[in-house]
Amino acid sequence: MGTFKASEVLRVAMKIEENGERLYRHATTLAGDAETKDFFGFLADEETKHKKTFEAMLSKAEHYQPPETYPGEHLVYLRAYADNIIFSPEKVEKEIAGLTDVDGALEFGIQREIESILYYLETRNLVPESQREQIDKIIDEERRHYLRLVDVRKNLT
Repeated sequence: MGTFKASEVLRVAMKIEENGERLYRHATTLAGDAETKDFFGFLADEETKHKKTFEAMLSKAEHYQPPETYPGEHLVYLRAYADNIIFSPEKVEKEIAGLTDVDGALEFGIQREIESILYYLETRNLVPESQREQIDKIIDEERRHYLRLVDVRKNLT
């Protein structure tokens, strides 16, 4: 299995943020009004900031071995989880390109924010304690994004 490396978890997190940015940049093209376009642009910029946070964490990544039932337990779990939410770049692009309206983009964004939150909650306990506060902040921001997406969707219906 290999040993667990926080750097691998952080690379997955960076990929999640890249995919989120692409989603929200595409959603700006679907928005019919300036307010909705600005909202999606704001979310895309937030994803970019999160990626930069993870990049900074990666540059300081330490080897950290969380308690495991068997060697590689967490890495196997996180890889399987990431495979279900990150996909290949081609698949992500296809899904995003398939979004043709704001409602679809909102629903897709809501699901991605939930999946991101779950991933970061799992990740939080797998990085050194010194990095957990940064992940907590990103989790809080992702929760706010989720709530804003839900609110925008509610107001459009």
